[in-house]
Amino acid sequence: MSRAPADSAARPRRDPARRWIESYLEMLMVERNASANTIESYERDLVGFADFATARRKLPEDADTRLIKGYMKELSSRGMSPRTAARHLSSIRMFFRFLFADGVRTDNPVDAVDSPVIGKSLPKYLSEEDVEALLVAAENFGGREGLRLVALLEILYATGLRVTELVGLPLSAVTGDGRMLIVRGKGGKERMVPLSEPAMDAMEAYRDIREGFLPKGRTGPASNFLFPSRSKDGYLTRARFGQLMKELAALAGIDPRRVSPHVLRHSFASHMLAHGADLRSLQQMLGHSDVSTTQIYTHVLDERLKSLVESAHPLASINPLENT
Repeated sequence: MSRAPADSAARPRRDPARRWIESYLEMLMVERNASANTIESYERDLVGFADFATARRKLPEDADTRLIKGYMKELSSRGMSPRTAARHLSSIRMFFRFLFADGVRTDNPVDAVDSPVIGKSLPKYLSEEDVEALLVAAENFGGREGLRLVALLEILYATGLRVTELVGLPLSAVTGDGRMLIVRGKGGKERMVPLSEPAMDAMEAYRDIREGFLPKGRTGPASNFLFPSRSKDGYLTRARFGQLMKELAALAGIDPRRVSPHVLRHSFASHMLAHGADLRSLQQMLGHSDVSTTQIYTHVLDERLKSLVESAHPLASINPLENT
């Protein structure tokens, strides 16, 4: 009687319903150099679809157009927003493109599925006064946490970094003179962004107490990051930073629902344009691969100017028909 190798019992069996999903995620990581956050997002979307398919006795790779339409209808019935549902459908579409390229499918059943209609929305941003109020709240927070928060906010508002870029900054990202940051963005692309004087001052004050955030023993990955923590990755998590920002918003008298790291990134971009920055420079600082992505902030500026005229222009409240 033959026996399996001794370690076979310890080796987890691959879920047949997720076999091709795992292959797709491996491809994204190895061939596309996708970030961990991107891969996690695709995995969540595709596992949800796989669960829906297997509940109907179908493997996800065998799904047809009817099944996918049923899944989209299910997402809508759960109250999912059109934007989020569209992202799910995009994940499924890319998965089936992978299956087609690998010869697993001879078609893409998503091609016949209409994407949810998404209303055009402009990025949400804070006023310059709101940003100042957040910074004051951080300064009043006190202690080591207060110094760290001031540094985080000043750097974010000075550079417009993505939250994952900010919290995961290595110590080596700061140039020798402390005036620039070398940032590794989407797709592993590097860019250099300048720091404002307040950001440099805040970072200098924070670095004096940074060691207080290092785990006991001061070994491991945390020692390599500008904002270390006891998390498994060794740096402050974006979820924790987001939570701290909402606490600051409450202290500053701002609705916490209006405040997040991404909103502060939008605020940086909107305020830069309002003060005369050119689109190409802003594109480079934000790490956008296409300037059309950056152009959305010109619409924000247009809306702001329109609102200003409507509220402040002396003739704005006059109905021209009244004088005819």
